[in-house]
Amino acid sequence: NPYIAAARGYVDDVIDPRETRERLISALDMLQNKRDQNPPKKHGNIPL
Repeated sequence: NPYIAAARGYVDDVIDPRETRERLISALDMLQNKRDQNPPKKHGNIPL
């Protein structure tokens, strides 16, 4: 049962199948302007 899994914290949310397309579009819109690379490291690892 997905509602029991959500209550126990195994999943974040239970989405109604009629809302799936709208939720996916919204999530992809948020990721559209996200940086795809991490900034360069300032310091390397110190060899031991």
